Amino acid sequence: MIRAEIELTVPFFDIDLLGIAWHGHYCKYIEIARCAMLDTIDYGYMVMKATDYVWPIVDMQLRFVRPAKFEQRIRVSAELVEWEYRMKIKYLIADAETGEVLAKGHTIQAAVNVASGEMSYASPAVFLEKLGLKPDVGSGSAD
Repeated sequence: MIRAEIELTVPFFDIDLLGIAWHGHYCKYIEIARCAMLDTIDYGYMVMKATDYVWPIVDMQLRFVRPAKFEQRIRVSAELVEWEYRMKIKYLIADAETGEVLAKGHTIQAAVNVASGEMSYASPAVFLEKLGLKPDVGSGSAD
């Protein structure tokens, strides 16, 4: 299982007029967790680009359960759950102290060849190797 968890404190500049974290900042929070997760397999964005593939987000879903507040300590986890044809990552944002769920969701990313700009309909061999899989082997899902 490829997973990472980060903790952060909601900063003042993320707060809106209602005194809660503006919903758009949750994208930033999950991006930080996603980068930490990719780093665990040495496939961060700069390494990714050097392998001639980039993985733009093609779909994102976030469900907001409770608001995050100024100076609240939050825990954000990212877990890779699909990898054979695309990269699907599930996220959970929770209060770091109580574990109360604040938001959850997922992103889907597709491999795109840097040189041609074409989307790949299967994960590139280099990504599967980073996961410790042979390019022709893999169940493709943790679900």
